[in-house]
Amino acid sequence: MRGDEVDVSDNMLMVRPYVPADADLTMDIFLRAIREVASKDYNQAQIDAWAKVEDRDAWAKRRSSRPAWIVQYGDVSIGFADLVPDGLLDMMFVHPDYQGIGAASLLLATIEMEAKRQGLERIFTEASLTARPFFERRGFSVLSSQTVEKRGQTLENLRMEKFL
Repeated sequence: MRGDEVDVSDNMLMVRPYVPADADLTMDIFLRAIREVASKDYNQAQIDAWAKVEDRDAWAKRRSSRPAWIVQYGDVSIGFADLVPDGLLDMMFVHPDYQGIGAASLLLATIEMEAKRQGLERIFTEASLTARPFFERRGFSVLSSQTVEKRGQTLENLRMEKFL
């Protein structure tokens, strides 16, 4: 095993509710995932514009204002996701060192379960180019491609949905 690989022989993934003390770790996961994972599909100027959190308090308030979850590998928090009441999966990011071990799948299953509990018939997201294959493999359909503006840069993403 290389130093940058994670041994998942005894997969210890679990999901827990987000708490306000998680704000900084979720910001770190968000920034690292964009800089180290999404960078394969976006140029440096786009990454620089996207990978910013200008207001920590607003970030923390937003995560606390809706159902949100943290996925952990043992004692390490490695990803997060949240669900807006209308069914928008607003954010889902996994730390670059823990990609491909099932963390995002576990978060999505948690979101789908909560959406069904709330009586939602569908969930939807604005997926990055990087995340598109993940969502397609899990039953999401592309509604449209769109261009969004972040701090003077334009980025392409995809409006996607899944019926529950």
